[in-house]
Amino acid sequence: MLHLYNHDSFCSLRHLSVHRHKQRAGKEGQVLHRSKRGWVWNQFFVIEEYTGPDPVLVGRLHSDVDSGDGNIKYILSGEGAGTIFVIDDKTGNIHATKTLDREEQAQYTLTAQAVARDTNKPLEPPSEFIVKVQDINDNPPEFLHGPYYARVPEMSNVGTSVMQVTATDADDPTYGNSARLVYSILQGQPYFSVEPQTGIIRTALPNMDREARQEYDVVIQAKDMGGHMGGLSGTTEVKITLTDVNDNPPKFPQSVYSMTVSEDKVPGEEVGRLHAKDPDLGDNGLVNYRLIDGDGITMFELSTDSETREAVVKLKKPVDFETKRSYTLKVEGSNPHVDPQFLAWGPYKDEATIKISVEDADEPPVFVAPSYTFEVEENAPEGTLVGRVHAKDTDVANNPVRYMIPRYTDVEQFFSINSEDGMITTTRPLDREAQPWHNISVSATEIGHHQDTKVRVNIKVKDVNDNPPEFATNNEVLMCETVAPGKVCFRVIETVSAVDKDEMAHRQHFTFSLAPEVAHNHNFSLKDNRDSTASIYVLRKGFSRLTQDVYYLPIEINDNGFPAMSSTNTLTIRVCSCDSKDTILSCNVEPYVLPAGLSTGALIAILACIVILLAIVVLFVALRRQKKEPLIVFEEEDIRENIITYDDEGGGEEDTEAFDIATLQNPDGANGFLPRKDIKPELQYPIRPGIGRPAANSVDVDDFIKTRIAEADSDPTAPPYDSIQIYGYEGRGSLAGSLSSLESVTTESDLDYDYLQSWGPRFKKLADLYGTKDCSINDADDGEDS
Repeated sequence: MLHLYNHDSFCSLRHLSVHRHKQRAGKEGQVLHRSKRGWVWNQFFVIEEYTGPDPVLVGRLHSDVDSGDGNIKYILSGEGAGTIFVIDDKTGNIHATKTLDREEQAQYTLTAQAVARDTNKPLEPPSEFIVKVQDINDNPPEFLHGPYYARVPEMSNVGTSVMQVTATDADDPTYGNSARLVYSILQGQPYFSVEPQTGIIRTALPNMDREARQEYDVVIQAKDMGGHMGGLSGTTEVKITLTDVNDNPPKFPQSVYSMTVSEDKVPGEEVGRLHAKDPDLGDNGLVNYRLIDGDGITMFELSTDSETREAVVKLKKPVDFETKRSYTLKVEGSNPHVDPQFLAWGPYKDEATIKISVEDADEPPVFVAPSYTFEVEENAPEGTLVGRVHAKDTDVANNPVRYMIPRYTDVEQFFSINSEDGMITTTRPLDREAQPWHNISVSATEIGHHQDTKVRVNIKVKDVNDNPPEFATNNEVLMCETVAPGKVCFRVIETVSAVDKDEMAHRQHFTFSLAPEVAHNHNFSLKDNRDSTASIYVLRKGFSRLTQDVYYLPIEINDNGFPAMSSTNTLTIRVCSCDSKDTILSCNVEPYVLPAGLSTGALIAILACIVILLAIVVLFVALRRQKKEPLIVFEEEDIRENIITYDDEGGGEEDTEAFDIATLQNPDGANGFLPRKDIKPELQYPIRPGIGRPAANSVDVDDFIKTRIAEADSDPTAPPYDSIQIYGYEGRGSLAGSLSSLESVTTESDLDYDYLQSWGPRFKKLADLYGTKDCSINDADDGEDS
């Protein structure tokens, strides 16, 4: 059997076995022999982090069959065998060759066996045992989640839990005190404390105020070995923030505020601001403002600036320095959100007084009435008084006021105003029928100031009976030729009525009568219906349009105004042809004077055709007469204009004697005089003898052309469009010379063409023709003869 002996307990166990054997022998009185077996252990211990000079003896293996002669060999296998743990194969002693760390591996499982040294045959079955690494305090506590952040409400009670911190120790918690931790606070007293066993941080002082201090840096220590001396420790930081609670009421920095407002300010303008301070945050620091008292509570109003949280005092109604010069307001600022826990600390509001002084401003004059309405009769003479406006200075100075009428409100200047007393008068008579109302403005200004005030002045022109009555309509009355006496004239208008441009009152009445000169006529009569209308009657039977187709009946109309006005209006009565049912057929006389069956439109069409035919005949005759005159022939019709153009190069810089054909065709454009009529005369005039012709053999082309031109100019029978021929004449004096060979007849003998030999093969033909001097004509003839 294989025995395993731990090196620490081997000796003590052996002595204990012998001592027990002797005790049994003494009791029984005889000597007993112990069987050969040892104490069997399946677990060894090795202290970690051993740093001695020699390997550590872990234990010893021993087999019962080992007689000590060295024939047995001990073999060790398993975790770390051969590297960490080595065995003496003769003695069975096991040593640890390396420093062990329990935190890396807490135990190793090994297998031991005894074999014959010479045959390696197992002498004992394998025995498995464990080597445990015994822990020492070599790891300090650690806070794995630090640093920590915590929040706790301000004004919390003592002992309020803030948070719990936990440290870990890598040492063995089941062996000794190496992993037993104790917590303590190194920084943060006297505000906070920590429970030694749990690590819970609690408040240690009452009434901690966020407004006084908001953040605290606390340091917590964890120490092993139960906190005793020699233990290892670790620390962490905890940042604790006090959160806000509504524990402060709003407070106005001043109990009394002074503000000023000018009397010229308009409602809605800002007067001033005030702010109640509240050190709390967020909703806890909100302040609502309201007016609670004061004589200016109806003149001013409060609002809150959403950004600055200030109370804004605004003007609600206009103030008047002359009426009241100061106002008092009482303002309350309160928290809308109150914490019930701190109600006893209230009240959460404050009050302040605002004194507002009204400043005097230079105000414009004020009219005593918001508007004025006056009346004036029409046709009133110039300078008639219309009315008076009045304005006064409301300022303390009470400066004088001056008045004027802005011209844009009275463009035609019907009125004028006295600048000192505001009296408005007319500048000329007014006509109600032209403009019944005049709406003007009057401006009042203080002397020495630029501000003014305007007021509306409405002037009504009162009516005067200055317009006579007249017919309501000017339509003609149509009457049939066969009308019978005693009936009203036929047509829609059976009665006549009148109107008056003057103001029509409900009692206005018109009367009608025939004018005196026709009062006793035998054709028509008039009856006044006493309702401002009159009826026309026929006194005789039968009318003829051929005899008289229109009758004019003067009627006198009177109104009942004061003074009464009357007028004579003429009623036109036209005689018309009617059928048997008195339906009007025609009221015109043209069908009786025109030929039967021919209307006016047809007659006009016939006359228009005759006029057009006459115009065509006149135009034809004019064209025939025009063709008899031999006028200037158009360019395309001039069959004699045969222009022969040669490929000449011109006469050079001095060729100024060339002729422009356009000039010959339009001589008045070049010479500036009217041309003669191109009429071929009946008589033929001979050429004047003074002009001679050049000799036939003459080579002076210039003289030849001049001679021909002179003949044409002096010939009265020749038209201006002569047949012009252009000759290959280049003129004289060209600096560039000429390439033409037209004149080589006279100069050929003087030319040298030897240079053509050097121009190449392309000019070889020319060189052959002109390179050698030809014989004269006479020599050539002689050669032929020979």
